[in-house]
Amino acid sequence: MINNFTYYNPVKVIFGKETIALIAKNIPTDAKVMITYGGGSIFKNGVYDQVKVALTSFEVVEFGGIEPNPTYETLMKAVELGRIEKIDFILSVGGGSVLDGTKFISAAIPFSEGNEWENIVKAKRIKAAIPLGAVLTLPATGSEMNSGAVISKAETKEKFAMSSPLLFPKFSVLDPETTFSLPKKQIANGAADAFTHVMEQYMTYPIGAMIQDQFAESVLRTLISVGPKALENQTDYDTMSNLMWAATVALNGWISLGVPSDWATHQIGHELTALHGVDHARTLAVVLPHLMRYKKENKRGKLIQYAKNVWNETGTDDDLVEKAITNTINFYESLGIPTKGSVYGINLDTIKEIKTRFTERGVVYGENKDITPEAVEDILNMSIA
Repeated sequence: MINNFTYYNPVKVIFGKETIALIAKNIPTDAKVMITYGGGSIFKNGVYDQVKVALTSFEVVEFGGIEPNPTYETLMKAVELGRIEKIDFILSVGGGSVLDGTKFISAAIPFSEGNEWENIVKAKRIKAAIPLGAVLTLPATGSEMNSGAVISKAETKEKFAMSSPLLFPKFSVLDPETTFSLPKKQIANGAADAFTHVMEQYMTYPIGAMIQDQFAESVLRTLISVGPKALENQTDYDTMSNLMWAATVALNGWISLGVPSDWATHQIGHELTALHGVDHARTLAVVLPHLMRYKKENKRGKLIQYAKNVWNETGTDDDLVEKAITNTINFYESLGIPTKGSVYGINLDTIKEIKTRFTERGVVYGENKDITPEAVEDILNMSIA
């Protein structure tokens, strides 16, 4: 039985070639705009120039240097700049990390009730936000069509998700041609990230939600098809447009309507990034296959369905369960992404620290709330075996 749900998504998506020029029509004419971006790739691929031309009639302030896994420390510099300049609108230009950071900046500029990390990120006390838009250059996180963000704190090596309906972008421009100059590693990470987003919402237990299941399966099949192709030829418009849209719909809320979700893989992965600096998508590949194996009895129904409907496998139920896990490993590795934590130096000390963190927070994860700190320890031990 499909669970009750309410769905709301106000994001205007502007998709296709030469669409960056349309951003001016979607920003209030009297707005003072802050452009946020990352390490400078937008200067090399022409995106920055396109944005500046589109914003010719606006007063513009710029803030660059937002990291992958954006840090609170860096973002607070942007917050102070935004407060001083009294900006009215923020335009994120880059990938999901820049956009996640921009969502924090949006919520933090008008906040005046204490420490922003404790209140906005951890307690999620978001009462107001500066309007924001996005020009996406990396298909991965789905942040361009949702209200969530993930922020890190370098000082304490912590990483947490935050969300609020106030943080939906007013619009997101998705021009697949902006992805043509991406490093192959970023393309691989994007495909893996999107794939895992779908799996977190799908790989639970069957409840008869036909639309959500078949939608999820179609996105998975698309990513399996276009992910490796994108690494071979990233200037193929059809391939990159399908990858970009698949990454967006993987986490815009459609797949999760009325169905149970897991998200344990992400929670564990965040700790691996915080402690070891491993790329977010690569931590997911380290965790998910081992979590699937560890919880294979609880997830048995979906593993069988996934093997049949996504991978076109046949055999006994036990065969299908094993093939589901093996094919998942093979997909990540077809992107050049290892599925063993030991590759990144993750060891027993790391695992002990993560178990301690989860124990101190008193949290359990998974669709059945049965992935305890002890289970996390077991799953990570499997990843380094």
